[in-house]
Amino acid sequence: MRDWLGEAKAKQVYLVLRDRILSGAVDFGSRLPTENELAEFHGVSRVTVRRALGELARERLIERRRSAGTRVIYRSSPAPMTADITGVLANLAEMGRRTAVKLLAFDYVPAEGAVAQALGVGPDQLLQRSVRVRAVDGVPFSYLTTHVPESVSVTFSKQELASRPLLELLERAGVKAERARQRISAVLASRDVAEALDVRSGSPLIELVRVVYDQAGHGVEHLHALYRPDRYNLEIDLARSGAADTKAWSPVVRRAGKANAKIPDTGTIRGKTKRSNSNTATINE
Repeated sequence: MRDWLGEAKAKQVYLVLRDRILSGAVDFGSRLPTENELAEFHGVSRVTVRRALGELARERLIERRRSAGTRVIYRSSPAPMTADITGVLANLAEMGRRTAVKLLAFDYVPAEGAVAQALGVGPDQLLQRSVRVRAVDGVPFSYLTTHVPESVSVTFSKQELASRPLLELLERAGVKAERARQRISAVLASRDVAEALDVRSGSPLIELVRVVYDQAGHGVEHLHALYRPDRYNLEIDLARSGAADTKAWSPVVRRAGKANAKIPDTGTIRGKTKRSNSNTATINE
């Protein structure tokens, strides 16, 4: 957002209106309330409202005409992808039909920091680092940075990584992915990520960090994924389980579009998932 937007109240009005427009709550062609009505509703001055509307107009979300008022000119994008957390991500078949992958970077870097620690590799080893962007119907929705130990990554090429899921390439190399630990949080988009995802710098993003381990417990992939929340949703189905006096919500695995299989783990959920033999298809980032 440009600095001239000014005071915090103007930013607040701008963000509220922008969210309603981008979410589809206010449809294309709809007329917004007058400046006086918006000022009264938000408890601010007309000058404050005018600043917010000016920024929305600059972003081509609304059109302001003296005689016709203010109307929405933003057309909502196709429905966002929805990922089942218990299935790790979303359905592979749908991804194959609707997504495209662009490889932005591919190189080998020394193992260091949190990534090396998560994978359990020493500083004398190299990691293959790649950066990819996935798009749905031409609209980017995820920014993926992966690190894979050199001993495994030498089995596939840059061209293959640009066209095939990484987990598929790992399995072809003989890796038996057994389990994964993942964490979901939120971050703000840096300038380079914002440019790749076609959002404003500082926009909120869903952050997912996943480390995949083989049957021997060795780290074979570190994924840092950033998702546009307006293009990607995370869902989980829950079912009540346990004894009558200790019932709690437990996640269930979706099969063939239905949630009907409880995860065989009665402990506290701490972000660990085991690879399932169910029929649920998942995105292998």
